[in-house]
Amino acid sequence: MPDETPPRIRREDGTPSVTAYVIAYNEAEKIEAAISSVLWADEIILADSHSTDGTIEIAERLGARVVQIDFKGFGPLRNEAIAACRGDWIFSLDSDERCTPEARDAILAVVADPDAVDIWNVPRRNWFMGRWIRHCGWYPNFRQPQLFRNGRMHYDQLPVHEGWIPAEGAEVAVLPADIWQIPFKDLGEIQHKANRYSTLGAEKVLARGGGGSMAWAVIRGLHEFVKHYFLKLGVLDGWPGFMISFGAGEGAFYKFAKAHLKRMDPEPPPIRRIERTDASR
Repeated sequence: MPDETPPRIRREDGTPSVTAYVIAYNEAEKIEAAISSVLWADEIILADSHSTDGTIEIAERLGARVVQIDFKGFGPLRNEAIAACRGDWIFSLDSDERCTPEARDAILAVVADPDAVDIWNVPRRNWFMGRWIRHCGWYPNFRQPQLFRNGRMHYDQLPVHEGWIPAEGAEVAVLPADIWQIPFKDLGEIQHKANRYSTLGAEKVLARGGGGSMAWAVIRGLHEFVKHYFLKLGVLDGWPGFMISFGAGEGAFYKFAKAHLKRMDPEPPPIRRIERTDASR
């Protein structure tokens, strides 16, 4: 994290400035679309964790300032990213998200209002398997607040599904416009994300004292599938809804299963030294 607070960007007309930051690691296929959707911002930062696939070069070509951050979990990553932001307001975008013209206009209206609240949740509309997802708990869906005054919130230190902490007295509202999310380009990416997030999530399970049994991992996996497919009406989204629900269940199962195996820390049985004997010659 930078040792000193970076100087704020000052606009000639005196209006508040906006920094958009995008976190990424080897996202060459997605980063151009993400950054292109926030070219209206006064500053764009790529919070990169040492990409090697051309992500950095694409971001720099589009005018982004690249800040290299060692990955120690998403909470610490986001805190270091916002520490580098010089705008009066900060807009957070992931590499699989796209700001829309409607969201841009809504953000600029908030920024221009001196009486606007400090922190804003931003609704996301998800595109998957050729259609907009309307159920599964995916619309509207939110992650941590994505628009906030610089210095008015930060993140906890959790490695995944990190929480956020508002400054004292900060109020929260919902932006009246959607952004887009394209979470998976194919089924392989569902599996990759489930594997990565379940590994990080296992640490959270262990920190809470969980990971007691494989049976509990099965129960949690089934619970997530049922919740998304039936209770959140993923069944109405057809096969995309099934895949989303299945992926949620798979991710939950592996998260608790990995925590259980790590708690067990099973070692293979020892084997004594085996040498050739007269009988084996």
